[in-house]
Amino acid sequence: MEKPAKTTNPVHDLIRRRWSPRSFADRPVEPGVLRSLLEAARWAPSSNNEQPWFYIIATKEEPAEFERMLSCLVETNQVWARHVPVLMFSVARLNFEKNNQPNRHAFHDVGQASAHLVLEATARGLFVHQMAGILPDKAREIFNIPAGFEVVAGMAIGYPGDPEALPEKLKEREVAPRSRKPLDSFVFAGKWGQTAPIIK
Repeated sequence: MEKPAKTTNPVHDLIRRRWSPRSFADRPVEPGVLRSLLEAARWAPSSNNEQPWFYIIATKEEPAEFERMLSCLVETNQVWARHVPVLMFSVARLNFEKNNQPNRHAFHDVGQASAHLVLEATARGLFVHQMAGILPDKAREIFNIPAGFEVVAGMAIGYPGDPEALPEKLKEREVAPRSRKPLDSFVFAGKWGQTAPIIK
């Protein structure tokens, strides 16, 4: 199932096709494909080329590791994510490696790396559902994440599945139309809250 965005301005087809399903096919993701997704993340831009991103990955081919990662999701995400072939956490280094000073752009840069990963996935017929509903303290304990690093988000990666396999409430959300705020609500010029002339 695909739900391409109905944009008000033309964008690349990969951006239109990217979305976050909860229904995934029972089909593994090839290791070479996963390496390409991570390679895409590797080449994201970052402040001072610091590259403060890290990824922890678990696949269904390693059931014990997969269950450990699944246990670090909130229960509502576990309901559907247990059927996904690949789970992943993104992690940020909070300080610059070169001088140990705080890197206020670390989460931004990790987000950019993950966005690169997501678009590469979309280009390969995969979908990624990124999750805020995680248990970062539990993930830190289970995966021995050291101080100075923070789990940013969870990710479920796989090929699209059948929404009919989802519980009813999730199925309703799966097939519901996609929506976004209009450009004039968040693109400003001159002062805060004043819509930029280019948008009008």
